[in-house]
Amino acid sequence: MTLLGGAMLWPLAARAQQQVLPVIGFLSSAPKVAPDHEPSPRGFRDGLNEAGYFVGRNVTIEPFLADGHYERLPALADEMVRRQVNLIVAAGGITSAQAAKAATSTIPILFIAGFDPVKAGLVSRFNRPGGNATGIGIHTTELLRKRFEFLRELVRPLTTVALLVNPLSPAANIEIEDMDDLTRASELRLLALQAKDEGGVEAAFASAVRNRADGLLISADPFFSTRRAQVVALAARCGLPVMYPWQQYPEIGGLMSYGPDLMKAYHLLGLYAGRILKGENPSEMPVRVPNTFELVINQTTAAALGLKIPALLQVAANKIIK
Repeated sequence: MTLLGGAMLWPLAARAQQQVLPVIGFLSSAPKVAPDHEPSPRGFRDGLNEAGYFVGRNVTIEPFLADGHYERLPALADEMVRRQVNLIVAAGGITSAQAAKAATSTIPILFIAGFDPVKAGLVSRFNRPGGNATGIGIHTTELLRKRFEFLRELVRPLTTVALLVNPLSPAANIEIEDMDDLTRASELRLLALQAKDEGGVEAAFASAVRNRADGLLISADPFFSTRRAQVVALAARCGLPVMYPWQQYPEIGGLMSYGPDLMKAYHLLGLYAGRILKGENPSEMPVRVPNTFELVINQTTAAALGLKIPALLQVAANKIIK
């Protein structure tokens, strides 16, 4: 009877152990509900799958979303620590990564950062991060100059250029200062616009039209990325040439984008997540940096705006959407 009782209890204990899956906490400033945005992007899940992890089977992803309120990120990061997640993935801007880093020095952190993670205090160096964090540095802020040059090549004359940023992002002032330097050197007028909610986005476009901006650059902030349908629609309604940071914009009708492939970056992050769940130490995993950047132009949108794509951009473009 003792043996029989033990045999009956063993399957129950085994099933209980099987139900305890490692938990990835996904920290982001993204909205809780966004029509064209997933809390954990497809690229990340694809990377996880390639590493041998499948959501619901041998891993769980739990979203902690700030719904566009950056000030909520520290509390969300603290909650993740209290729940003892196995891994924190900090997405949606550098602020998420900084909040996670401040909350724990023991739980592994994977970030996707738009500007230098060393300067942001996330890691001590790229090749050997040295702490509990590593990830992907996509350098979107540093690419602002190149996006400006491409916009200037397409839109002629370009005398007034607008820049739309999220004032809640720590990258906002950096981008405004960089654009101020660029426009001064080119003897152009800069119109710095800010938006932190849907009404602010509409007001920013209205201001750009009212001040006769010839072109507009959109910051890589996730606030705009998760509202790209609204942004692209406003650009079309205002007849304003806009340069975007991600190819997902021209894919739905935006004019032009230049930057790394965001889904590939998330795919790398998913692979890194799998390696950490298998026991690798993030302190010894180099921060990865994309070495290819893509220029994507929507030819239909350019034609609707009365813009002819110059030969230089036709050659430079990785993709022209017709």
